[in-house]
Amino acid sequence: MKIAICPGSFDPVTLGHLDIIERAAELFDEVIVLVMSNKSKKTSLFTIEERIDLLKRTVHSKNVKIDTYDGLLVNYAEQKGAVAIVKGLRAMSDFEYEFQQALTNKSLYPKVETIFLTSEGKNMFLSSSMVKEVCTLGGDISSFVPKEIINDIYKRCKGDQQND
Repeated sequence: MKIAICPGSFDPVTLGHLDIIERAAELFDEVIVLVMSNKSKKTSLFTIEERIDLLKRTVHSKNVKIDTYDGLLVNYAEQKGAVAIVKGLRAMSDFEYEFQQALTNKSLYPKVETIFLTSEGKNMFLSSSMVKEVCTLGGDISSFVPKEIINDIYKRCKGDQQND
């Protein structure tokens, strides 16, 4: 069985994330969407548990599982027997950072490959940070996030803040 991991903070999950997850699900026997905390971000809109719930409500492929891990990604990949880490790329600026990560991961765990999937053109600009900014300033995010969770995001942006 070929297992892939789609890691990210997913704070919140966007249509861009879902596109990458669904496409990965077509390529691998099992895809684990791994919700991780991003230490470089000072605050989170949703807790890890809330992000897992949001993903469970929006990911519909039967071969996708959702999990969380607070350690080194390659350690998790080795524990699960994953053959690939799937990363979405939006722009060239994403590639430089992700390429460094891929080389580091490969040196730490040579059995895992990093697979880059490019975002659809309509999602090239989309990020969780952009969604949070637009939402907090009262903008329309309906074309950025899944309809199943849009009210959760609006509610949180209006002041019901949570931190990890």
